[in-house]
Amino acid sequence: MIAGTIHPATHIGTVALTVANLERSLAFYQNLIGLRLHQRTAQTAHLGVGGPDLLILHEQPTYRRYRGVCGLYHVAILVPNRYELARALARLFRARYPNAPTDHIMTKATYLDDPDGNGIEIYCESPEDGVFVMNDDIFFARRADGSLSNGREPLDVAALLRLLAPTDDLAAPMAATTSIGHIHLHVADIDVAVDFYHRLIGFDIQGVMRRFQMAMVSAGGYHHHIGLNTWQGEGAPSAPPDALGLQWFSIVVPDQNALAPILDRLRNAGITSEAHPAGWLLHDPFHNRIVLTTREQFLAGASPSSNLT
Repeated sequence: MIAGTIHPATHIGTVALTVANLERSLAFYQNLIGLRLHQRTAQTAHLGVGGPDLLILHEQPTYRRYRGVCGLYHVAILVPNRYELARALARLFRARYPNAPTDHIMTKATYLDDPDGNGIEIYCESPEDGVFVMNDDIFFARRADGSLSNGREPLDVAALLRLLAPTDDLAAPMAATTSIGHIHLHVADIDVAVDFYHRLIGFDIQGVMRRFQMAMVSAGGYHHHIGLNTWQGEGAPSAPPDALGLQWFSIVVPDQNALAPILDRLRNAGITSEAHPAGWLLHDPFHNRIVLTTREQFLAGASPSSNLT
């Protein structure tokens, strides 16, 4: 399989979600997660940390949550350091909001669901502690001292919270350098998913872990920009049109020179894309919507709310 190569500076940009109740979701994402409201209309809200939109929420009160379908597993919000992760954890603990702090060795994280069941990971990088190891079978981690870990240990929350001072403002928004670090998707077939995101989009394969029914792809050597799993079942159907959850997510490349080869590969494979306010909209083999865009378009701001779908 000869794959295209995506630009190493490629990253995930904006994630758009369909929610049932916009006011409820805004209270969650502002007060508990710490995002800022950039703009809103009656049915749509754009959130981030003061720069480009990181999340766009679109209200559809009659939509519902489906189980056993392809779509979003989680959107991963990357904070710049352990201190910012500690602030995020402290907000959640203060509100007694259920979350699962986890030490992946190379990253520190916590996992939770938003009010509509959309998965969220909040994490920081910690490569000084070790590295991920992925082979054709399993995922694990190797600590800096050479010892091995399953990569899913309980996080030392007490040590993390000691980074905070009594005067720290937990209500302050997330740091301005916060970003969407990666997105993790439910798919119906790992090999088909890897073929699409590697051969056609151009991401490098970081690991296919068949015992875990999971794969990771990325640009520029990052551990993963997109996670792929079949945890909803091999052959899981695409999410129905009235499903809450992932509406689309954007893949940001530096410029038109980096974008053009991707569009050419897709066109040659018979995959159509259409103009979208944020770039070029297409679907992966499982009907997950992707917007391919450039850094200039991403920095220019969010898509008009009237054209989110």
